[in-house]
Amino acid sequence: MILAILIAGATAGYAQTGTDTLPHSKMGKAFRTVYTCTMHPEVISDKPGKCPKCGMTLVAKKVKTTAAHYTCPMHAEVTSDKPGKCPKCGMELVKKK
Repeated sequence: MILAILIAGATAGYAQTGTDTLPHSKMGKAFRTVYTCTMHPEVISDKPGKCPKCGMTLVAKKVKTTAAHYTCPMHAEVTSDKPGKCPKCGMELVKKK
């Protein structure tokens, strides 16, 4: 009888564990999937496809959603929450659409 209770308790405890691998503090973070070229990281797309520069298949990449409102026209990976200049090329950052 005691053995049956122990087995039932262990089974119920195991069944209640979730499959979430992220800590609860990180589950609220917003992520989105973008697609980029491994040879040309400045090529970023919202959907899968081919790199316009070399024709390679774009690969999926998870990025954290940020409140950035400005980006460099030449370097899409450069973002900012305020206007300024791109640290890579010096161009003025433009407001995202």
